[in-house]
Amino acid sequence: MISYIALGANIEPREVYLNKARKGLCDTEGISILKESAVYETAPVGFTDQNDFLNMVIEINTSLSPIELLDVCQSIEQKLGRKRTIQNGPRTIDLDILVYNQEYRETRRLILPHPRMHKRAFVLFPLNEIAPDLVIAGRNANVKDLLGNLSMNEKKGVSKWMSNKSVGE
Repeated sequence: MISYIALGANIEPREVYLNKARKGLCDTEGISILKESAVYETAPVGFTDQNDFLNMVIEINTSLSPIELLDVCQSIEQKLGRKRTIQNGPRTIDLDILVYNQEYRETRRLILPHPRMHKRAFVLFPLNEIAPDLVIAGRNANVKDLLGNLSMNEKKGVSKWMSNKSVGE
């Protein structure tokens, strides 16, 4: 099943947390990474008194069920020290399942597609990079159009991020 997962981190070392989360997904039986976006630096949304985030989206192929994939994502978050103390607050890592096999489902633990992804530039910019024509279930629009529908105000504060590491590190 094809799935898209958003990764975000705003507690240093942000890049290290993103890489460890990617590795955690890659090392999980039943998950293979097909594509990944560039990393974007984004201003926080909601609770704004915190550091900027690094965000990216990956496309995976998985044999796991949606709930099994959610369990893997939450296990990786826990291993990397994620604390859920402030809603939309600082985090070492955040892994959100955006789309799972074009399914539309709503359970207590998981809503697919992600219920706020169509409003979030920090998700749509990287997702557009790897899947612009992906139609989002329940929205009747593709990623490129959803991104185009965001206001300039919603898009500001999102830019491609360049690692501070020099080549060869």
